[in-house]
Amino acid sequence: MCGISGLLYFDKEHRVEESLLDSMSKVTRHRGPDDHRKLCRRNVGFAFNRLSIIDLAGGGQPMANEDETARIVFNGEIYNFVELRKKLIEAGHRFRTQSDTEIILHAWEEYGEECVNQLRGMFAFAIWDDKEKRLFAARDRIGIKPFYYYFDRERFAFASEIKSLLEIPEISREIDFRALPEYLRHGYVISPHTLFRHILKLRPAHVLTVRENRIETRRYWDVPLDSLASMTEQQALSEFEPLLDETVRLHLLSDVPLGVFLSGGLDSSSIVAVMSRLGIQNIKTFSVGYDSPESELAGARIVAKHHHTDHHEVRLTASKFRDLLPRVAWHLDEPVADAPSVALFYLSQLAASEISVVLSGEGADEVFGGYPMYRRMLRLEQINRLPFVRWLGDAFRRYAPAGKLRKNGAMLGQALESSYRASVIFALEEIARLLPGQTNLADPYDSVAPVYERCRQSSLLARMSYVDLSTWMPDDLLLKADRMSMAHSLELRVPFLDHRLVEFATRLRQELKIRGAAGKYLLRRLVEPFLPPATTQGPKRGFPIPTRAWFRGELSDYVRDKLLSTDSPCMAFFPRGEVVRLLEAHRYRDCSNQIHALLGLDEWCRAFH
Repeated sequence: MCGISGLLYFDKEHRVEESLLDSMSKVTRHRGPDDHRKLCRRNVGFAFNRLSIIDLAGGGQPMANEDETARIVFNGEIYNFVELRKKLIEAGHRFRTQSDTEIILHAWEEYGEECVNQLRGMFAFAIWDDKEKRLFAARDRIGIKPFYYYFDRERFAFASEIKSLLEIPEISREIDFRALPEYLRHGYVISPHTLFRHILKLRPAHVLTVRENRIETRRYWDVPLDSLASMTEQQALSEFEPLLDETVRLHLLSDVPLGVFLSGGLDSSSIVAVMSRLGIQNIKTFSVGYDSPESELAGARIVAKHHHTDHHEVRLTASKFRDLLPRVAWHLDEPVADAPSVALFYLSQLAASEISVVLSGEGADEVFGGYPMYRRMLRLEQINRLPFVRWLGDAFRRYAPAGKLRKNGAMLGQALESSYRASVIFALEEIARLLPGQTNLADPYDSVAPVYERCRQSSLLARMSYVDLSTWMPDDLLLKADRMSMAHSLELRVPFLDHRLVEFATRLRQELKIRGAAGKYLLRRLVEPFLPPATTQGPKRGFPIPTRAWFRGELSDYVRDKLLSTDSPCMAFFPRGEVVRLLEAHRYRDCSNQIHALLGLDEWCRAFH
């Protein structure tokens, strides 16, 4: 919807400079090209870039309440704003616009900090309370919309993107070398930290309060764990169908054209199927493919033809992938070792030429048990109950050759925390070789240990889903979804991450998520009458970029020159011999994820340092 930024000086006599607010806002003009406004009230300043989606005429921000004692800047969409507006009118509130921004402001007046519990949608907002001289901020439950902040003894600053905060001269671009091992292991940095030492992320489902020079954060929601509900399959379908219909219908609220990212897999195809059932015609769909056997275009075309969509395609070549890397790194703000970011950037560029809002299938795998890793771990749990398995796992770790055999065999006899940690970019011993200068190197697992602890008593599938929804989802998947789409002034919506849908899914028995060799069982059952068999029975899809082949072939010289050149930031971080060893190893085993992690870090350093 937009880009927000703001600055609060704790000294009430320290005026916010309008030129500084302008600079913070200008650098994220791509998030909202339709309007730019700002507010300066002595030591408080808000700035807003608008992408007009709902109430095109009346939704300007920063927005004030009736007596102008409170003002808000808000990024996102509140999908239940019609229902909530009616509720607030009955409580005596009067509205001047049709926007969901004003809904939040009145909900805050009515419910205080608990207003977040009334909101259904994706959001990041800040409210300045002039009476109490207090700033209140919040981020949605799953972390769909971003909220970065910085504070010191003199100021508090926030923004939708890090690059806005970097416009403040006092904010250092210093790298947090404590977070670097975490990036190398996971491919991203887990909230609340970033790779900038002094810049933080507000965690999903958290609120933040700033009063004088004190900052407090607290959690207001969490993914439910292991409900005692025992619905039958028919009961689950009867509840799921109207809930999914309602969720998709709410995500279609818009005063501008919208469409769907269609990979040809079950998740995005299900959104198209539900839209068709709701009577939406001439749906615009968008797909990205490659000149490789893994290309998704054939599957997407089957669904597009089945539902008579207005289908658009783009092909990402190796040379285009290479050329886009610097722009992608700048828009990401944080390095993310995820090559599909480039495909999403390119696809968003195509979609933005036709529409302003796009629906996407992120979240279905985590919520409904779709990842192959989940099924492997459940099988492993059964195997681990057999005698002598722990001894067998020790044997694999000690004697098996490096590669998948040792990696998978070593998982035998291990708990989730050990086994799930095997799914990493760089192993701890590899990180130690890459960062020999770091003494007392901490295990990057330590940053996610509290997440594992919160779900320790739950079932294996619930724990895996919880960990992914708490870490990988907001800090990788949703980060790239927001940045790559908003880079082109395109709002991306994710119906499967509606919190009511998430809460429903936590009440499902394991057999309604994973059955046999297939995941997302209940979702498949629900949509199979409306989709071709090739879609409901086919393998999991996404944006599988063929980087393994590119880094061995067409881009091999580029990768070597990029990472080993004398001006490469990687040469300042890592021993040259270790990088050479990695590039050589890619000739006989797949190291593409590790190579892309270094490329992403290299481009990020070039963009911001």
